[in-house]
Amino acid sequence: MTASRPHPKLKRALLALGLLVLAYAFVAYLALPDIWKHYEHQRKLAPLPAVTLTAQGIPGDPINIGLVGSKADVVCAMHAAGWYPADPVTLRTSIDIIGSVLLDRPYHDAPVSPLFYRGEKQELAFEKPIGKSADRREHVRFWKVLDQGEEGRPVWLGSATLDRSVGVSHYTGAVTHHIAPNVDEERDRLTSDLNTARVVQAIYQVSGVGPTIDGRNGEGDRYYTDGDIWISRLTEHCEKRTSPAEELPNPSIVTLKNWLWKSASSLAPDS
Repeated sequence: MTASRPHPKLKRALLALGLLVLAYAFVAYLALPDIWKHYEHQRKLAPLPAVTLTAQGIPGDPINIGLVGSKADVVCAMHAAGWYPADPVTLRTSIDIIGSVLLDRPYHDAPVSPLFYRGEKQELAFEKPIGKSADRREHVRFWKVLDQGEEGRPVWLGSATLDRSVGVSHYTGAVTHHIAPNVDEERDRLTSDLNTARVVQAIYQVSGVGPTIDGRNGEGDRYYTDGDIWISRLTEHCEKRTSPAEELPNPSIVTLKNWLWKSASSLAPDS
C-alpha cells in the first residue's frame, strides 16, 4: 500500500509559507538593522558599543548623545547651556545628596554614580536640577572616544537621562535614582540647551543602540529610544554662533525609520 501524497495546493501553500518566514527573517534580522545603521558623519564610531555598564558589569543607560570639541570646549559649552559639573562621589557628597533629598534643599552639583564605557568611568558629568532637591534632575555623563573625528577634533559620547525619583534598585536593592523611560526626550533637551546657548555649529545623527521598546538599565529601570545618537559640533573656544546651527540630513531610510518610531512611541506608557 503506497502512502498518499500531499495535495498540490497544500504543498504550494506550505512552500509559500516557508518562503514568507525566510523573507521575514531576512528583512527583520539582517536587512533592516543593517540599512538603518548610519555613520557617514563619524565613520570611526561604527565599531563602538552603544550601551554603558555598571561597576558590576550590568548593561546601564544607552549612549544617546555626543559632542565634538576639546575638553575645554565641552566644559565651557555645558556651562553656557546652564548645566553644572557634578561633584565626585565621596562620603561627604553622599551625605549632602541624602540631605538634599530628605530636606528638599538645593544641591546643584550633586554627584552622579559611576558608569563605565569600554572599561572607563565617565570623564565628565553634568546636571541641571529640576525643582529644589537632587531627587529630580537632568544629567549626562561623557567619555572621550576619539582624539580626532571626521572634523579633526575630539569626539565625546554620552548618556543623558532624567532622574525622576529616588528609590531602590530593582536589581541590587541599593538606594538609587530612577530614570524616566523616554531617554530621547532628555537627549533632545540637552541638544536644544546647547543650541539655544549658540555654542553649536552643526547637529547630526549617527546610529546608537537601535530602536528599543523595552530596554532596562543597570537599576532595572525601563527605557525606550529610537536608538540614534545626536551629536553637536561645538564652536571653538565657546565662541557664540551668529547664524543658525547647520542640521546635517539623514539617509532617507533613517528618516523613514524615525518617522515610524515617532508614531509608534507616542503610544508607549511613560512608566
